[in-house]
Amino acid sequence: MTESAPPHTPSTIAILLAGGLGTRAGFETPKQLAMLGGKPVLRWSLDAFAGHGAISGGVLVARDDVVAAVGALPDGWISALPGEERQVSVANALAALGDRPDDIIVLVHDAARPGVDGAVIDRLLGALADGAEAAIPTLPVPDTLVEQTGGTAGAVVDRSALARVQTPQAFRLGTLRRAHAAADGAPATDDAQLGRRIGAEVVAVAGDARLHKLTYADDLAILSGLLGTDVKTRTAVGMGYDVHRLVAGKPLWIGGLEIAHSHGLEGHSDADVALHALTDAILGALGDGDIGDHFPPTDAQWRGAASHRFLAFAAGRVAARGGRIEHVDLTIVAEAPKIGPHRAAIRARIADILALRVAQVSVKATTTERLGFTGRREGIAAQAVATLQLPEN
Repeated sequence: MTESAPPHTPSTIAILLAGGLGTRAGFETPKQLAMLGGKPVLRWSLDAFAGHGAISGGVLVARDDVVAAVGALPDGWISALPGEERQVSVANALAALGDRPDDIIVLVHDAARPGVDGAVIDRLLGALADGAEAAIPTLPVPDTLVEQTGGTAGAVVDRSALARVQTPQAFRLGTLRRAHAAADGAPATDDAQLGRRIGAEVVAVAGDARLHKLTYADDLAILSGLLGTDVKTRTAVGMGYDVHRLVAGKPLWIGGLEIAHSHGLEGHSDADVALHALTDAILGALGDGDIGDHFPPTDAQWRGAASHRFLAFAAGRVAARGGRIEHVDLTIVAEAPKIGPHRAAIRARIADILALRVAQVSVKATTTERLGFTGRREGIAAQAVATLQLPEN
């Protein structure tokens, strides 16, 4: 029997929680940025919500580096910073929604569950359309449950009245606001618990096995099987090169750091020659033009802009394509100042901007033995190579 979809309303907002570090997974980067089927885990949920006709926008709750790494947000989406605990992250998202009316619907979802699809969303919206204040997806417990003390199995627990709770969870915005206001810091593992504390009836709808949660590294293989993500990838390599003139009276920015020197680099932005070369290398591997195409020097908004914004933008373009940056290699050509004392800090700064491990970033420095414009200390040059893994299209 075909399930009928509820009437869609444009007044539905998603809150996507992606603020955790996911240390139990053991990945080098936050688990929401782990690659699944050619794109970050976080992007699966973001794309599912953005593609649903009832959802007009959302709030992505994540650190700035995660937002940059996942790529451009869909229309109608904003971001908010996470808190130390899940409840604080949801509260931050509610604050970001401002004075939106209490009767709109909010879907709260954990980005670690990438298998969300339209059918589950429709069931949740249908429950609220029928008058529920809140609704959650659940699955039955198929396994025998026992009490356990240490390594010894004890009495069997009746599983007939138990269910596994998933996300997204749906609420009227006013209900969710009241639930969080009444919590006053008392802990809860999900928002439905807070709703029940204020007396809200929480309706259970059928969940989906594909909403499996990424907690441990092995879960990534389980999700790959559930979601059918056998995606072939290809290696793409790009090269970037940039030069800027040294002038007196300006700060010197190289590799995202301000370095004390008598001269700085002249340019429309902060003229960070190293980050410009890296940005062009990444864009080159994507076949996506160059830094001037995306940030033209004729545009006044980029006057004096910090170049880490350009590099983060390029990284976001990789993530949006479902790819990942494997390695970047940067060579800075300068007679002065000496780059060696700053090399480790530059590597760490670039790794932070690109959400990479430091081992994936190489920074070298050389001179031209006093030959040419760099040897005469008239300017600084940089060249870079970026290696990406991109899905085959």
